[in-house]
Amino acid sequence: MKVLVVGKGGREHALAWKLAQSPEVRRLWAAPGSPGMAQVAECLPGFRVDLDLVERPRLEGEIDRLAGFSAEMGIDLTVVGPDAALAAGFVDRFAASGLLAFGPTEAAARIESSKSFSKGLMASIGVPTAAHRSFTASADASAYIRSRGAPIVVKASGLAAGKGAVVCATEEEAVEAVTDIVDRRRFGDSGAEVVVEDFMEGEEASLFAICDGKGYVNLVPAQDHKPIGEGDTGPNTGGMGAYAPAPVLTPPMVDRVSREIIEPVLAEMRRRGTPYRGALYCGLMITAEGPKVVEFNSRFGDPEAQVVLPLLRSDLAVLLAAAARGDLSAAGPVELDAERAAACVIMASAGYPGQYETGQPISGLESLAGSEDILPFHAGTAVEDGALVTAGGRVLAMTALADDLPAAVASAYQSVGEVSFEGAYYRRDIGHRALRRLADRQGSAGAGPAGR
Repeated sequence: MKVLVVGKGGREHALAWKLAQSPEVRRLWAAPGSPGMAQVAECLPGFRVDLDLVERPRLEGEIDRLAGFSAEMGIDLTVVGPDAALAAGFVDRFAASGLLAFGPTEAAARIESSKSFSKGLMASIGVPTAAHRSFTASADASAYIRSRGAPIVVKASGLAAGKGAVVCATEEEAVEAVTDIVDRRRFGDSGAEVVVEDFMEGEEASLFAICDGKGYVNLVPAQDHKPIGEGDTGPNTGGMGAYAPAPVLTPPMVDRVSREIIEPVLAEMRRRGTPYRGALYCGLMITAEGPKVVEFNSRFGDPEAQVVLPLLRSDLAVLLAAAARGDLSAAGPVELDAERAAACVIMASAGYPGQYETGQPISGLESLAGSEDILPFHAGTAVEDGALVTAGGRVLAMTALADDLPAAVASAYQSVGEVSFEGAYYRRDIGHRALRRLADRQGSAGAGPAGR
């Protein structure tokens, strides 16, 4: 099988790393790729399919160019990483050229590219989520905020690189967020419409379902850390770290998410004539009433992919090809690693998610070479004058595998200590909820009966 991975971030590096392990893959490309991906794939830097949706005409042209290359090279499967490429109809355009691509069509990808569409879909079939309204006028959104009170959440309806949700403690903050998104266009046209929703109390978690339009298989549940600051403070980012498995998503809870969320959504998408094939990312809030949807993504999450994929024992290439063809049964039973855990710590540029500098030399990665359980996925790197340098807000996704979660977290932080670049920033509390939960369980188990 000849396989192409589209994208250049940490998620795509993890995908390429896992695909390269498949005995079915005899040649692997990455477009445009990265220095990290170059270790396992042939990079195609001339194809700019990592563009933002705001450049849609150019992005569509790049997709068509890549389709021509894929047809010429006889590529059997293309795995699409970025949300903007899917929203621009990547899968549709490849299909029109007789090419197989893993991911939803443009119509199905609206489940992420339009939060207003996603919320309407859930409301129509009773999928649990926060009470909400969608607005295109800031005055109307502000009036709704005043009627609901705070805390409350304001979201840009379109794609915003994971930064489009603002949790507001007061009505004034929420009104300002609406003004910032709708009137000042902080996220460009992605903020032409906003969704205002009630704040949900609980613990967040992520569950990936690989879907073939009818059926699905779940991967290991994970938990992301979106805010920039420790203790989950400050503005949202694309994700500052993750771990898997997430203890809050117990097997019974995963079963409930499957019944109440994934299965109804897949059935409704099929009924509407837009069957969902690809990775369905379910961003969840585990509330006192049960699981509720925070958001759906139409692709693998980042940095969740970096901890979920290493815990997949099955052949990823075979699994994704079967889903893209509409028949998951062709992949056979999917096996997950239930005996290990993974943790990922993002090393970011100073100033992220605001303004940041690039071009800072990176050192220390060579000291980690050769370890099967330390996986430094490249999120934003480049090579300049033969040296590896920073090239993004999120630079490295330092991932570690171990026999349990505390050991995986400790190992990930140990690997972070081996790597350096000017202004490197990382959260020091990745996994804090799970570690506290595990410690509480151990304490309860060791306490013994009262009075003894």
